[in-house]
Amino acid sequence: MQKNFKYEIVGGNQSASINVNKREAGELIYLDLNIKFNNEIPEKTVLKCVIPATDSLAIWSSFDRTHILRPDWGMNEINSRLASGMPIQQLLGFDGNNRMCVSVSQVDTPIKIRMGYNEENAEVICEVEFFALQTNKKSEYNATVRFDLRSIKYYDSIYDTVFWWENECGYNSAFVPEYAKLPMDSLWYSFHQNLDYDKILQECKNSKELGLKTVIIDDGWQTDDNNRGYAYCGDWQVCERKMGDMKKLIKEIHNIGMKVILWYSVPFMGIHSKKFEEYKTMLLDKSGDNETFFSLDPRYKKVREYLSNLYENAIKEWDLDGLKLDFIDSFVLKGKSLENDANRDYESLEDAIHALMSETKEKLTSLKSDVLVEFRQSYVGPSIRKYGNMLRVGDCPGDVITNRSQIINLRYTSGKTAVHSDMIMWNKTDSVENAAEQFINVIYSVPQISMLIDELPEDHIKMLKFYIDFWNENRNVLLDGKLTAENPESEYSIARVTLEDNEIITTYTNSLVEILKSNAVVINGTSKNSLVLKGVAGYKAKTLNCLGETISEFIIKNTLEEVNVPRAGLIYLNK
Repeated sequence: MQKNFKYEIVGGNQSASINVNKREAGELIYLDLNIKFNNEIPEKTVLKCVIPATDSLAIWSSFDRTHILRPDWGMNEINSRLASGMPIQQLLGFDGNNRMCVSVSQVDTPIKIRMGYNEENAEVICEVEFFALQTNKKSEYNATVRFDLRSIKYYDSIYDTVFWWENECGYNSAFVPEYAKLPMDSLWYSFHQNLDYDKILQECKNSKELGLKTVIIDDGWQTDDNNRGYAYCGDWQVCERKMGDMKKLIKEIHNIGMKVILWYSVPFMGIHSKKFEEYKTMLLDKSGDNETFFSLDPRYKKVREYLSNLYENAIKEWDLDGLKLDFIDSFVLKGKSLENDANRDYESLEDAIHALMSETKEKLTSLKSDVLVEFRQSYVGPSIRKYGNMLRVGDCPGDVITNRSQIINLRYTSGKTAVHSDMIMWNKTDSVENAAEQFINVIYSVPQISMLIDELPEDHIKMLKFYIDFWNENRNVLLDGKLTAENPESEYSIARVTLEDNEIITTYTNSLVEILKSNAVVINGTSKNSLVLKGVAGYKAKTLNCLGETISEFIIKNTLEEVNVPRAGLIYLNK
């Protein structure tokens, strides 16, 4: 493959000196870029490479749902910087193997990676664009672009990229407390902004009985306004009509036996907040909705101190166990914010975000070493993981396909950081099997539930209790095992985790399941009431429905056998 690998540099500053050093290690190619500038703002610089378009099926990236290999005049593109995304994109082969996985060492730099099919020459073109957003002036810049051309399983190439980031590029993730890996009740979809002291306590009692360990109190605690926007964000004072005495509420939840996480929209300053006048000259231009709320500019020391002090005081005064720090990807440079201001102590926005998060982490961990910090897509990259220990899928209410696919993608790219589902919800009049599908599709993450439990039908509660118990009992396999999934181009047809001689398999659209370990569980996430099992002669089998009720117990006689497994139920297999 290396002899067919061609590359060139396009664009950049006219006065810049660009050198590329090529290193090879088998089918791995490293291009080390060194760019010397005349103390100037870098212009867009593109590293372009070309390979033959043989065995080229689709595109994978960390959370882009568009897998189509597009033509080179409309390339599949990912955007990456510290506060959003990560610089990795992969060309997939027809056999599920890697064809070319491209990644960059400098993950804080605003970067675009594009791939597309060239019809003139039947080639795949890949472009890595540096300085895709304006940055501060530079005298020198160094980065390595890694091309993995090995014909190995696509997920192994991704895992190897993350290992490279962590071990050779120096991106170490935050400590992950035990409670970051335990199921949670999030109040967003169940309450939205209509929070109420007594109802929160009742919900905590109900969810604790089901096996949930932490509650996340979301947007609404800080405002009387329930119109969903962020015009009242910025002051972060407790709305006593809803929340009463916050410290007392947290203490009562602790007495129930649950941890408490509180939501903050980190950047947002609303026009109706008392602090707006004080900070209106320290806002990012054309940010927020640019009308009722804006993003603060962390390049000002006063902004960083205000925000980090808020979080420190919340933990200290209310005895919170953690924070949900939201919308970090809304820190974006546009318009007048690109102009210089001597009142800022940082030129670079990315450096300022680092400073804000570093100051926040230091203050929080000095109070509680096991503090919980949740981040949400798209700020889930290898650099920002040093500040958060819980990474959640972006909002996708009721959408099992997005939840499933993004969980798997995050598991591939997040190392030991706890990956959480978006909060699962469903219509309480739906069938219990359809409701169970919401849980089944997030089984490889730390599940977050967002349903008012006392309003659920009895069979829904029984189902939820069964699957939460199953998840808690098998947590070490589900979270610590190696996750692999087939057909990423189709949002994954089947997934499994393996740990030693154990495996847990969930089939979503594929009814044929090959058993590889002596102890296995197969969860039926398909629309059918049967599965075809391969390699199972002599296995003892036990099937359960989604309520946890045993349906049958038997010994399988044949190597390949169709077995009745209720939809949304599961089968235990052991040799």
